[in-house]
Amino acid sequence: MKSYLEIKVPISFDEYWFRELRDLLDGVDIRWQRGYYHITMAFLDETPERVNLIPGLNSLLCDATAPTITFDRLDAFASGYHRHVIHLTTSDAPVDFLALVEDVRRYFKSKGCVIQSDFRLHVTLGRVQDPRMNVHQLKDIISQVDLPPFTIDLTDVEYRIFRGKTLGQWKLFN
Repeated sequence: MKSYLEIKVPISFDEYWFRELRDLLDGVDIRWQRGYYHITMAFLDETPERVNLIPGLNSLLCDATAPTITFDRLDAFASGYHRHVIHLTTSDAPVDFLALVEDVRRYFKSKGCVIQSDFRLHVTLGRVQDPRMNVHQLKDIISQVDLPPFTIDLTDVEYRIFRGKTLGQWKLFN
């Protein structure tokens, strides 16, 4: 079973910088993320059957402090053949949050879960499907957007089956 642990990022599709981004990329084949933004802390490509991960996640997350992240960058990366990801990120990732992500990933691996991808702190805004657009062109366009830095406390964590139901939820506090 594929599953993942995410921390929700409360932004809006209607933010003016997000509208500016979409306007600049009008005419490019992009599947925009709408109303559901998060940072994937760990994507589990395989989860052993009959292993209950919730107790360990409770131990890791019940006393965890909500990270405060200042988002100040829009960027893109290649994600396979003719597919790029447009994302929101930070130039100064909180050390405590990165440590929590590593603790969670280590825990999952200790339980026999397979994690093939490295952690990349990003919030997916859109997936470019357009074969005419390469990642360098995309970055040039994205760089024109005026993104004012903004700071958010991230409090809501969910463990979910990939494209399925929620298995666990936690609220982090400051």
